[in-house]
Amino acid sequence: MVADYFVHESSYVDDDVVIGAGTKVWHFCHIQKGARLGERCSLGQNVNVGNNVHIGCGVRIQNNVSIYEGVEIEDNVFCGPSCVFTNVTTPRAHFPVHGVYAKTLIREGASLGANCTIVCGHTVGRSALIAAGAVVTHDVPDYALMAGVPARRIGWVCECGKRLDATLRCECGRHYRQDDTNQLIQDK
Repeated sequence: MVADYFVHESSYVDDDVVIGAGTKVWHFCHIQKGARLGERCSLGQNVNVGNNVHIGCGVRIQNNVSIYEGVEIEDNVFCGPSCVFTNVTTPRAHFPVHGVYAKTLIREGASLGANCTIVCGHTVGRSALIAAGAVVTHDVPDYALMAGVPARRIGWVCECGKRLDATLRCECGRHYRQDDTNQLIQDK
């Protein structure tokens, strides 16, 4: 049987792994036991997908990213080069956690810039944009533009990725409004 995905010969895929149709796994990657990758994903050079990690469809993971157990990535997420995930809030080499990891969720359409860090136990909202080098230390709302250390919301972005001005209308035709809790909602 011919696989309907591509894995470069320098990469390792453990047992009990599911890789969706059209997915490409490039040089020097390791997909660990129990991992699930959706359709049409792309994993750049030197990507590690930890045990039992679930990755949705259409996800793009650039070079040198490790996605540890406890992290879940929904559909159409972009993980920039060398972005960092953690899975333990107080790591100690001499006190292992024995599989008890803080959960991190990256919601559909979010983009994580190069060298950003997502501290475990948080959710990055739908279509949010995390700037390069930012350090996320709390939950991120849908459509938030986050930058800095620690990351702070400096604006809003459209689903298409363009920064929104004060009118919350994008040149692509989408428009948004803030609700009573200061969250951004796309008008239909």
